Amino acid sequence: MKKWTFVWLALLLVIVTGCSQEAGAGVSGPSTIQKVVDKKKLVIGTSSGYFPFEMKDKEGKFVGYDMDLGKAIADALKVEVEFKDYSDFGGLIPALQTGDIDMVISGMTIRGDRALAVSFSDPYYSSGQVVMVPKKDTTTKSWKELDQAGKKIAVGQGSTGALLAKQLFKNATIMDFDGFTNAALAVKQAQADALVFDEPGVRVFEIMNADSVRGVYEVLSTENLGIALPLNDQAMIQWVNSFLASYRNGLDDQISVNKWFKSNEWINQVQQQ
Repeated sequence: MKKWTFVWLALLLVIVTGCSQEAGAGVSGPSTIQKVVDKKKLVIGTSSGYFPFEMKDKEGKFVGYDMDLGKAIADALKVEVEFKDYSDFGGLIPALQTGDIDMVISGMTIRGDRALAVSFSDPYYSSGQVVMVPKKDTTTKSWKELDQAGKKIAVGQGSTGALLAKQLFKNATIMDFDGFTNAALAVKQAQADALVFDEPGVRVFEIMNADSVRGVYEVLSTENLGIALPLNDQAMIQWVNSFLASYRNGLDDQISVNKWFKSNEWINQVQQQ
């Protein structure tokens, strides 16, 4: 670990020095990643409740696949990590823009509209949008069956599922909720006829609420998840991408994948939805 920490810090020095010499290479002043090293703390914005990416255990500590990634980045930089929770997923990008956080790791899809406001790392996970319906709905096999007047489709405000649902559904009513958990609860409590959200989150919610909801695993779209970084901060972007190239599919990543995606032993250890 010490050897790799030295390597990542040495790489940081090379990248920061190189980017500082490039005219117009990025943001004015020191790179955010240099500021992180100087203050010895990495502040990561997230929106807990998206299982199994970002959650809180029963002691209130952040856990999940994204949390493991964030901790690994902080370890490589030899700094402490602080996770800052935003109940409103839509508040993450503004917080990054104002400097309240250093990066966003929150199951965020890489999208063109978002890329106008922030820069994204290379993808660290591929996901897809699916539908979840109440358990009593035993017949629905496709989202098209739900596109009827009077049907209510729940989405997490600002999510990719929300954007997609508003494009696909021409007759049903789209209901915006504050985050995935509230949108999913609307389906569970029969306040909505369906939810559109990322497949991993839907699968876990179904496991935890098997008596009240079921997933319809027709993939509506596929997308890549990325780390949101300050816009045009080239040193930050280069360092994070270099880190991800080594981390993805490595031992630590595989341990995290096996724990959060291939096992359900953790479910009773986290705050329930």
